[in-house]
Amino acid sequence: MVETETRTEEFKISGDELLAKVRQLVHEGNVRRINIQNEEGHTLVEIPLTIGVIGAALLPVWAAIGAIAALATRCTIVVERRD
Repeated sequence: MVETETRTEEFKISGDELLAKVRQLVHEGNVRRINIQNEEGHTLVEIPLTIGVIGAALLPVWAAIGAIAALATRCTIVVERRD
């Protein structure tokens, strides 16, 4: 079994940009997990992504992210990527 290394990145964005940024990250394809945190660093939602999770399967996730975006002024997206 070949182990893949992971790396993390953080993006600090405003609530209005949240949904667009998450959509962009999902379409990049090498994202393994997305963690959205509030200004204090508390996790609001953690989204594990697996190969093949697309389309209708993500509809509840988009709704949750939209609700967070409406409430949050600033947030941090922590992205775990496969190398």
